[in-house]
Amino acid sequence: MGLSPEEKRKIYEEEKARIEAQEQIEREKQTKQESTSTGLQPNIAGLLCYIGGWISGIIFLVLEQKNRWVRFHAVQSIVVFGTIMVAGIILGWIPVVGGAFSWIISVIGFILWIILMIKAYNGERYKLPLAGDIAERIAGISADEYTQPPTPPPAEPPLPSSRAGLDKYIGERIAHYFKSKRVGRITESSFAIAWSIVLLVFFNFFHQYIAYYSSEKVGGVTTWTSQPFFTEDINLWLPILTTTLILTIIGHIILIIFDRYTLREIVFIILNAFGLATVLTLLSVYPFDFSVIPNAAIADATYVGVRVLLIFISIVIGIVIIVSFIKLIIHTVKQSTSY
Repeated sequence: MGLSPEEKRKIYEEEKARIEAQEQIEREKQTKQESTSTGLQPNIAGLLCYIGGWISGIIFLVLEQKNRWVRFHAVQSIVVFGTIMVAGIILGWIPVVGGAFSWIISVIGFILWIILMIKAYNGERYKLPLAGDIAERIAGISADEYTQPPTPPPAEPPLPSSRAGLDKYIGERIAHYFKSKRVGRITESSFAIAWSIVLLVFFNFFHQYIAYYSSEKVGGVTTWTSQPFFTEDINLWLPILTTTLILTIIGHIILIIFDRYTLREIVFIILNAFGLATVLTLLSVYPFDFSVIPNAAIADATYVGVRVLLIFISIVIGIVIIVSFIKLIIHTVKQSTSY
């Protein structure tokens, strides 16, 4: 069913107000804007540089060839989270205290991950010591570049005077709006598919590498041994994890092909429901053995911390499911009323 002229005009006015507000925010928070190779808003691309750690940083460093602001965040993500990963692995090899140091590094990395995503989404070029300097050099950004006054946005062309011209103009703006939104949704689904594949392979074939590592020197030769954190009970949890990840891959492929709001909300509700079941099953089975950590205090703290984290994740997913379900009902009611 086509949109009436009044509905088109309303959508146009809402979209115009939204664009003007967004442009004002960007002018205030970001003094330099360039077009992006991906077609995403720079703050969204900046956030995505960090969302997958150094992996998403590499992806956007390769994809983004225009916007130096986005490339800065991509490089900073690679340097920061790549260094944290390497440091965590190396520190984990240290006998006795290595696990504690590795855990501390992981906590610091998690905090930085949250901060950097928030700063990037808010349009800030948040520069970390050393890593920010490296990112500036690779991205080709000078120190005073971002002190320049913002370039004023181009003036919007006057509205067509004829009714036919106005309808055509509004139709083009609506089409552009939905196209720009679709690029972001495709990017989101692509990352979800990539991460699901990584997790699917890792947990089914390499989960034994999540372990406590210790070394022993015999006859001048250092031998490393590992004691996995997962017990045999992980086999009770792997089938539901595998099912959830496969459904996630299939669901996001469907969303890339069929871009419909109602379908998207239904798929998200189903995937989040399976995600909640996966986390609750993990919490119920709890296939962990942290007693392999020599320090009893750290072992107990890890045991409690993982349980608390899983409970928190369950609550968040539950809230998301409820909110999505309510949004779907409201949208369906509005559509029925409009029809």
